Amino acid sequence: MMLNYSYPLYRPPSEADSLIFQVTLGCSFNECSFCDMYRSKEYSERPWEEVKAEIDIMSKTLPETRRIFLADGDALNLETDYMEKIVKYLYEKFPNLERVSCYAMPMNVLKKTPEELKSLRDSGLNMFYLGIESGSDLILKKVTKGATAATIIRACKKAMDVGYILSCMIILGLGGKTHSKEHIRGTAEVINASAPHYVGALTLYLENGIKEEFKTKFGEPFIPVNDSESLDELEDLIGRIDVKNEVIFRANHGSNAYTIKGTFPQDKQTMLDKISWMKQHPEVVRPTGLRGF
Repeated sequence: MMLNYSYPLYRPPSEADSLIFQVTLGCSFNECSFCDMYRSKEYSERPWEEVKAEIDIMSKTLPETRRIFLADGDALNLETDYMEKIVKYLYEKFPNLERVSCYAMPMNVLKKTPEELKSLRDSGLNMFYLGIESGSDLILKKVTKGATAATIIRACKKAMDVGYILSCMIILGLGGKTHSKEHIRGTAEVINASAPHYVGALTLYLENGIKEEFKTKFGEPFIPVNDSESLDELEDLIGRIDVKNEVIFRANHGSNAYTIKGTFPQDKQTMLDKISWMKQHPEVVRPTGLRGF
């Protein structure tokens, strides 16, 4: 017997082989103008009886599970005691479990006290996926992110200070042509200040259902960047990232026109050299029809 998910269901690409439990449905914020992932759902928190029953079933069906992702987009919004109860029960029922992860909005990380975050970490919740999107306060406001560069940096540091593995996402093209330079400059500053373990670069891809909302909230004519300009942004971003600790960088998401990966600081020049090569070989671009957010 498999789980009866409430669709749509999303998880990070790196959780492709993970078992997913929906402990919340939807997103408690649900106002980011670039994201339509949970627009069809009203946010709710699933009761213990339902969550426990699903864990019991899957512990018998997939007892060798090593990784679990807690969905939907807002699992960290749960009360700490309840989240801790779920995580502890997962480790009790899955003896080979190595990692439990979830999405984490900056505001939800900041709502938790350091003691609460540490308690959750000690119980076995050990990885967060946090959206930076942009490091420009102007753009963050235009896309109604509900965060500033400063609060994003604080959230990243707060999570890492108590031992979480942190994977962050940024969105190429989010400022359009008009604010491209500011977008990349600010984003690099946030990455440099927070130095998360992982950074993934996506490219803005507006679904039809939110395209008009995005343009309206942006507050001025939005001119999308083209593939060449997106590659320029990627080059500028990589050139500006300056970290001492290792940061694993990936720009291989399905939304991207070009694919590149490496680890800062040691692979920085190699990635820049590859981008220079890509500019001479536009045939390596991913076809538009094969892209998606």
